[in-house]
Amino acid sequence: MRTKAAKYDSPVATKNPERDSYFPAIEAKHGRPMSYWFKQMRKISDFKYAEQIAFLRKEHGFSQTHANALVLYCRGSKSSSRYGSVANYLAQFDETKRKTATWIFKAITDKYPKMELVLAWNQPMLKMESKYILGLSVHNHHILIAPCSAEVLEEFKSRLVAYEMNKKTFKVPVDWEVDSKLLQDLAAARLAE
Repeated sequence: MRTKAAKYDSPVATKNPERDSYFPAIEAKHGRPMSYWFKQMRKISDFKYAEQIAFLRKEHGFSQTHANALVLYCRGSKSSSRYGSVANYLAQFDETKRKTATWIFKAITDKYPKMELVLAWNQPMLKMESKYILGLSVHNHHILIAPCSAEVLEEFKSRLVAYEMNKKTFKVPVDWEVDSKLLQDLAAARLAE
């Protein structure tokens, strides 16, 4: 029986991805309106990203999160979300990669139809209520599958000997013949945590 809480159960991924969602907290913490902070940013607009972050942290006591939100917003990045949907994420890849990724998720949702396919950390992931079950990332020559638990991955080590494993993921070919039973069993183990 696993007792550690999985890192992926964190509410961080469900926060508003819009950078301006941090502005009320910045105003509350630092006692100045955003117009003041935008003026400060115009003064250092020719600084590099790291220098702008350092300025806000050292001169104004900003946290890394608040500094990052303000700097990136002022540089034109209004959201931390790169893709509007899983379909948009997959659209950047060729048909083989899209098909394999789709079948990976389908293998699990066929058994667990209440799972929701969402974007978290700019990657497609299956989620049941607030618990992340399995995610993937598509690369040039492989797909990384993450069962959202190092403990589950360790538990399945003997069944994953045919794949290259990392601490939190295992690698499958882009044209992988999807092993539905393996994926469903990984999901079941993750759900049981």
